[in-house]
Amino acid sequence: MTATNASRPAGDGSHRATTGAVKKPGIKAQNTKAQSILSFGDADSTGTSADAAPTANIAQTMPPMDAAQPAPPEPCRVPPVELEEHYWTPSDDGYYSRTARRKASGTYYSTRPARIAAIGLTIPSDLAADLDEATQQLVAFDSRAAERFSAGGRTLGPLSAVLLRTESTSSSRIENLTVGARRLARESLDGSQGGNAALVVGNVRAMETALEFARNLNEANILAMHSALLGGSDEWKDRAGRYRDQLVWVGVSSAGPRGASHVAPQPDQVPDCMADLVAFIDRDDLPILAQCAIAHAQFETIHPFIDGNGRVGRALIHAMLRGKGLTPTMTPPVSAGILHDTERYFDALTAYREGDARPILECFSSAARYAAHTGTELIDTLSAILDDDADRLHGLPLRRNALGWRLLPLVVEQPVVNVPYVARVLGVSAASATRAVDQLQRAGVLVEVSGGKRGRVWEERRVLDALDEYAEMIRRQ
Repeated sequence: MTATNASRPAGDGSHRATTGAVKKPGIKAQNTKAQSILSFGDADSTGTSADAAPTANIAQTMPPMDAAQPAPPEPCRVPPVELEEHYWTPSDDGYYSRTARRKASGTYYSTRPARIAAIGLTIPSDLAADLDEATQQLVAFDSRAAERFSAGGRTLGPLSAVLLRTESTSSSRIENLTVGARRLARESLDGSQGGNAALVVGNVRAMETALEFARNLNEANILAMHSALLGGSDEWKDRAGRYRDQLVWVGVSSAGPRGASHVAPQPDQVPDCMADLVAFIDRDDLPILAQCAIAHAQFETIHPFIDGNGRVGRALIHAMLRGKGLTPTMTPPVSAGILHDTERYFDALTAYREGDARPILECFSSAARYAAHTGTELIDTLSAILDDDADRLHGLPLRRNALGWRLLPLVVEQPVVNVPYVARVLGVSAASATRAVDQLQRAGVLVEVSGGKRGRVWEERRVLDALDEYAEMIRRQ
């Protein structure tokens, strides 16, 4: 959870930066066996924000450990954050009790992220091989989807849309925003559900915006992603598409940041941090999956917005995967892989801030493989449903140019439909749209769930069930 002082002024008092690189409990130097490494970027570039921070391209070779013990994994060094000392005093607005204000008052430390635009990156060979394997699996997934779903003259659009929606749902679940496939489809159709369904639809829009700007990831377009995410929210619409002007932190009380697991940079540092991040994203000399992982971790460290940082940060992953040509047609469910082990993901973000990118690179490698494997299974399931639906429609005495055939693939993308929706997407009259729906209903593809003559709604239940089963599989695992 991200706490902010959104309705109260920031804490006052002076601050000072701690000297040297950050060292936190539990992070100790460990002996390692010599390993092969791969270096990327300028070997002389440190990208640090403090003279004492270590360079990112120096691999430490230590004496071998006892032969009976396996060597610990070689770290992937990145410049750690600095900590800045501040004093926090909660606003005396009557919102908190005197006791709560006293407990929340005192010294806290916010982060000052290192600059990464020009860092050299050394990836141990075992990790580099793992990342390469995961990358190839994502490429194969994208190709498999294009081949599987375009068979028989189909278009990729509906499948691409349902995968994007699946990824948006998984990304939202990481933030504890859960919604079933039926409610999400109904909210997308007519905005009738509200609550979490509306928030997840906002995430779908943010993902669509991210992919639209995939080949031009600048600050303005990242702000546009955030605007798409929260612009429809009454609570956040005034702050949508704007960098924060207040302090934010992760965990503990909203009364103050003391004891938080992560206190983001001071708001006046955000624009420079984001400019540096965009420069890093623009590089073309790094392995793509590793670059995505580090860009995402840096974005989450900056936490540039009042709310929605996690969802925009994960949309950024897909914009990079698409823009750099790794997954040109599909949206692999990477967030499903992260959701598979969220504790590992949050621990990896902490390790990144402490100067070791290996855990976040490993996390992304695992998430990519999980996305490729389970995403392929979902593609095959949806494709099989569509094949069976086509067989059912073949059983009717329909002309080859009947509107039902045009509507059929669209019920994968939008498995809850009404006549206005069908008329709009097919570009036909309401009467023609009604005939198309009737054809799919007579074939047993669509089932009416509304009753009555007004506000009629139909579902493709097997698609909805497949999407819910996929979400449940992730939850169980």
